[in-house]
Amino acid sequence: MRGFFRWARKWWPGLLPLIVLWIAAAWNTTGPLEADLTAETAAALKGSVLSKVRITAAGRDVSLAAEAFSEQGRQSALATAETVPGVRLVNDETRLVPEARPFVWIAERVVVRVTLWGNAPLPAIKARLFDAARAAVPGTEVVDQTTLARGAPPRFDVAAQLLLEQVGRLKDGKVTISDTGVQLAGMARELGGREAIAAALKNLPEGFVVAENAVKAPPYVFQANKDPVAVTVTFTGYVPDNSAHAALIGAAGRKFFDSKVVDQLKASLGAPSGFVNVATIALGALSRLSTGSLVIADREVKLSGDALYGVAADQIRASLATDLPQGWKAVAEISVRPAATLVDATVCQQLFTDLFRRGKIRFETGRAAIDPDSVGLLDRLVEAALRCPGAGVEVAGHTDASGDDAGNQALSEKRAQAVVDYMVKAGLPRERLTAVGYGSSQPMASNETEDGKAQNRRIEFTVKQ
Repeated sequence: MRGFFRWARKWWPGLLPLIVLWIAAAWNTTGPLEADLTAETAAALKGSVLSKVRITAAGRDVSLAAEAFSEQGRQSALATAETVPGVRLVNDETRLVPEARPFVWIAERVVVRVTLWGNAPLPAIKARLFDAARAAVPGTEVVDQTTLARGAPPRFDVAAQLLLEQVGRLKDGKVTISDTGVQLAGMARELGGREAIAAALKNLPEGFVVAENAVKAPPYVFQANKDPVAVTVTFTGYVPDNSAHAALIGAAGRKFFDSKVVDQLKASLGAPSGFVNVATIALGALSRLSTGSLVIADREVKLSGDALYGVAADQIRASLATDLPQGWKAVAEISVRPAATLVDATVCQQLFTDLFRRGKIRFETGRAAIDPDSVGLLDRLVEAALRCPGAGVEVAGHTDASGDDAGNQALSEKRAQAVVDYMVKAGLPRERLTAVGYGSSQPMASNETEDGKAQNRRIEFTVKQ
């Protein structure tokens, strides 16, 4: 024994360097080995669908931590790691991604920002929906706050992409998938957007149902502005279709007899019921104003501007309130234009002549009832008569030669009287006005043509001093 200790003491100084070299060699060999195993395992798992992957190696043992989206996928990933050359043992630290019940996904838009939140079933689908959101609302910020979860219904990604297309049609609002139920709420960006969204929802994948579609249409706005300086009436906004468009522009040409119609209307779905009738009534009221604005927004009619004289202002307010169908609201902000300067009888006659050169008083066919399209012209005639208070006015009625002379005579007298009655209601003294009928005895054009007949059916004003 003493000999052994003497031997050890003799050789110990030489063994120490060998031990150090052995440890260093082991260290230098293990480090690269672990790095290689980590890299090779990561490469082998590249095709696996995993989340939050973390791989570490201790010698030839590999620890795999990750979240899998199915039990089959989890087991497959472990089996793949075990086949990596050089791996002796795989320590399983994997788990399944949490399951969401219900599985909820939401896309919410606030004008220039879209936020995705809730659940997404796979990283690839999460990325694809983010790209789809950016494509649906170009130029808008998209924020993805979704978390990965299991439990998505079949073809979830198809349904979500279709709904993102609808987000592009919203000014603000949100779309929601809760399992297979779909909900939508918000305001459409444009008229017709609500209807387009409803049509698109018919293409949802089989199994998905629309639980609620609360998307609202933007206000259906129709506007008309009368400018006496430019002598124009400008139309903007929407009409239901081409037929309604043509009808309203035609009515405007008759009602605004001396103004150029500037048409900037667009056809769109979403008009409230009875829109064309209401717009026609409201345009008649606008035609009685010197300057004014008409705005029809959904079922509210707002008219503002200056009437030509006091009685007209009262009549416009009253008629707008009573003539609109039930369910419509009228707002009339009517003032009276300052009275124009008085003129002598000669100038008054010229005013009448100029007005009749640009327009004519119309009546219902074969009757003495004044056509509503003529109220704007009648108010201008009343205003002119108010400017020459000392002059009498003969209101003469004329007809074409159709029918018998007695019938034409009676019709011309009744039409002239109808005009006088209108002017008396407007505030003119009855004694200043005389209704006269001339039947077909004073034609101004041939009665052989329809155009000539139309010219012969007329009212004329003659100032009597």
